[in-house]
Amino acid sequence: MQRPNFEDIKTGEEFNQWYWLKVEMVEICKRSGLPTIGRKFDLRDRIMYALDHNGNLKPEPKKQKTKSKFNWAKSELSLETIITDNVSFGPNFRRFMKSRIGSKFSCHSDFMDWMKSNEGKTLADAVKKWHELEERKTDPNFKRTIADNNMFAQYTRDFLEDNKNRTLKDAKKYWNLKKQLPTNDGFVRYESADLNLG
Repeated sequence: MQRPNFEDIKTGEEFNQWYWLKVEMVEICKRSGLPTIGRKFDLRDRIMYALDHNGNLKPEPKKQKTKSKFNWAKSELSLETIITDNVSFGPNFRRFMKSRIGSKFSCHSDFMDWMKSNEGKTLADAVKKWHELEERKTDPNFKRTIADNNMFAQYTRDFLEDNKNRTLKDAKKYWNLKKQLPTNDGFVRYESADLNLG
């Protein structure tokens, strides 16, 4: 069973049965007169809503206004700087963190999530937390959580864990076969039966 052309899909549920690249969804949004900005899941939900509501745009929830006026892009940062509800991870912030941690500093999602949920703490706390998060890597059992939208990374990890004698090339082969099949919810997940695909 092949994935149908978008023009032949009538409902959001039908659209969500198939794997779509973000670039494909951007093109569908362009052709459908829908906004093209946002994460992959935002585009998917937008397209599904339009299919089920005569091409109408999904209402966007109102963004919560930030209370702080602190300018993370231009203010001079120090270890005493308070983390605010409008924290930003742009060049100014990264420069400061590298000055305290060194060139090995990276602004990964676990660290950014901690920053966003720790308003009121200081950048000294942030530096300490970054080191704590990095320390986890020394545990051989540590695995970083893979974001839901990174299906390929999750599929690859699960495939290789279940097939110790297989390679990344094998994982890619079965991923390419699996993503062409319909799903219940648009997510491509590894199953041991995938080895029967090819």
